[in-house]
Amino acid sequence: MGKRSGISSLLTSIRIFLGNPLARVLLKLASQKVTCKYDGEIVRKPLVYLALTSLSGERLHCSLYSHFVMELINGIMKFGVEFLRGNMEEVKEALKDPAIRRGISLVFEGIAKYGVTVPQKLPSPFLIVWNFTNMCNMRCKHCYQRASRPLPNELTLEEKLRLVEELDRAGVAAIALSGGEPTIHPDFLITIKAISARGMYAAVATNGWMFANIDYLRKAKEAGLRYVEVSIDSAYPYKHDEFRGLKGAWERAVKALENAVKLGINNAMAVTITKHNVNEVDEILDLAESIGVKRVVFFNFVPVGRGEAIVSMDLDPIEREEFLRKIYREMKRRGLEIEATAPQYGRVVLQMSSEEEVAPTHYYVGNDPIAKSLAEFVGGCGAGRIYAGIQPNGDVVPCVFLPIKVGNVREKEFREIWETSKTLLLLRRRELLKGFCGKCPYRNICGGCRARAYGYFRDILAPDPGCIYNLKYWNSLQQEEKVLGDLLTKKAVAISKRRKH
Repeated sequence: MGKRSGISSLLTSIRIFLGNPLARVLLKLASQKVTCKYDGEIVRKPLVYLALTSLSGERLHCSLYSHFVMELINGIMKFGVEFLRGNMEEVKEALKDPAIRRGISLVFEGIAKYGVTVPQKLPSPFLIVWNFTNMCNMRCKHCYQRASRPLPNELTLEEKLRLVEELDRAGVAAIALSGGEPTIHPDFLITIKAISARGMYAAVATNGWMFANIDYLRKAKEAGLRYVEVSIDSAYPYKHDEFRGLKGAWERAVKALENAVKLGINNAMAVTITKHNVNEVDEILDLAESIGVKRVVFFNFVPVGRGEAIVSMDLDPIEREEFLRKIYREMKRRGLEIEATAPQYGRVVLQMSSEEEVAPTHYYVGNDPIAKSLAEFVGGCGAGRIYAGIQPNGDVVPCVFLPIKVGNVREKEFREIWETSKTLLLLRRRELLKGFCGKCPYRNICGGCRARAYGYFRDILAPDPGCIYNLKYWNSLQQEEKVLGDLLTKKAVAISKRRKH
């Protein structure tokens, strides 16, 4: 049998070998911050982070005690990876990336603090999606942010840089700037540089308008930008432009992706799937291949922001199920990396592959037997568990599609909000989910989209009405909408009759 995925093996081995009470004592020691000399500078980092740095081949100058603990940690990790027949060389290569070291450090600290949980609880999120500004040059019909002009109380540059420092201290591995349109804000490049300088993975979700200029994208890359996700809503320019409210938007979005490919920046085409474009999947994937894009991410539609006005464009559960099955087949056929943010995709992949493949997140499909453990570790919908959102004014939300304020970074440290918010604590308890989501055998690799549950029922624990197993809830919503529509029609007719008399 060949070598398995190194990082998957590492994460699984951590949960297998370090979840017992005795090992948690070591993990607590490993979570302590110590001072070492690294790359000519004095750094203060958790011991486990430094151990991972050492394992990658980097040289560190630390105390004898620190080196002893680091060697102990690395010995356990090597044993675990080899026990699971993982690729140790792949692990060492991956650990050269400080963002990956940060992510694995969070897993260590999470097990030290909470023990092994399903899904795993973490002391900080892997990913922050930061709505950098409310400013935008487009007026997209589905915009969750209702973006247009900057808010009067957005974070200042000084506050933004302080927030980056705070998220660094919290151990966050990656920050994705979104909006609004972050690339048109004067603080964009400065903030990307600050994120990258602290070893966090710097990403951006954009409409692509500014990155159609390759020189500007090159500046962003030089500042430390590592991932560009450009939104395209249709394979046809006129449909995309009409949906986005700006002529020429499609052409510049495509050019932005072409530029990202040309400059060698990790990239993806992002598509929000609705009735507007669900029949264009083949054409959209053809477009991606023609550009040279290697990854297409299909986003769930969530009825929030401007999206509330086009809720009729949402896919019903049967349409969504057919769509998820189609993109899995297309991924196998084309060799493209095709992903979906619908957490049901994890269950669909498992079923369609006769349980030989799983999607540990909606970003990876693998046929490694240990991947199911990783799938349960990640746990599908990550709102308030493995990621969180931050609004332009510093409000913290479980997810940018889930507009429930749980704190503000101007008033409290992010990590305190993460650890104490009642809403976030609820989102980490899958046993509390309602309807079929609460008893579904796939709840630990899916859990339903909590933003859609809230969007339709105003309850973060409600069933996700987009799942085929929750069809009765979807039908109930459609019936309620019909009854309401009939009542409004009767009322309008009655008013008209009164006016005539």
